Amino acid sequence: MSCQSLHSQVGMKPPVPIHFSPMVLALACIFACVPGVAKELPLWEVGIGAAGVTLPDYRGSDEQSTYLLPAPYFVYRGEYLKADRNGLRTNLFGNDRIEVNLSANATLPVRSRDNYARRGMPDLKPTVEIGGNVSLTMWKAAGDRAKLDLRLPVRTAITIESSPEQVGWLFAPNINLDVESPPGLPGWQLGMLAGPLINSRRYNGFFYTVTPAQALPDRPAYTARGGYSGSQFTMALSRRYNRYWVGGFLRYDTLRGAAFEDSPLVRKRSVLYGGVAFTWIFGMSTTLVEASE
Repeated sequence: MSCQSLHSQVGMKPPVPIHFSPMVLALACIFACVPGVAKELPLWEVGIGAAGVTLPDYRGSDEQSTYLLPAPYFVYRGEYLKADRNGLRTNLFGNDRIEVNLSANATLPVRSRDNYARRGMPDLKPTVEIGGNVSLTMWKAAGDRAKLDLRLPVRTAITIESSPEQVGWLFAPNINLDVESPPGLPGWQLGMLAGPLINSRRYNGFFYTVTPAQALPDRPAYTARGGYSGSQFTMALSRRYNRYWVGGFLRYDTLRGAAFEDSPLVRKRSVLYGGVAFTWIFGMSTTLVEASE
């Protein structure tokens, strides 16, 4: 569910701009598909749509932007391989309580000339985060109408540029609760996720280190450390109709106690942000399989 700002108090800023970006990996990790009761569903489905999200320029920034993103929709419900908004996953252990998933996220580029805290520093390159995730089901309600998972994703971050660079590792263990038709919202799917982030020193340095050459009177030199990197709490709500899907999310992100909390580039230690998405499903298989929505 990614990877952003409440503007600096130094002077007046123009209204938050709307950017257009192809960074759909962030959406893939934000809008989680919530499992429901098993039923006869198409083997595969494909669609396209759009999403609007507001994000800080980077975690800890006090400036943010609003993005309009494409939101592709693809579901494959194979017996051994599945692909949906929970990611690409397979069952390697012979039971439905342990799954191995592809874990992906992304961060968007930041132009330092447009971010007061980073003025005069090199621009932040966009990154893609790729890795694996082991998901352990800890509890299921009758009829699979609710499920509690422990998820253990590990990802490496790589810059998106002509000469890509690996900029560190992330570990994001979390507890995820999925609920079908929560009270007062029949037909909707609710997902709630909470957990810490643990990043390598190199990853945190990519965002929060200030070299002596980049130091200013109000931005002293700083070397970021690895370790605990804050926590995130996410709530997502979605509903599938016959030919389209709608969803939205809210996320609370806190850097209190993070290893780099005292970096001069951290201007805001907690933030609430979110987004909405709509996709039109224009193609589906005539072959039906028993699966959860």
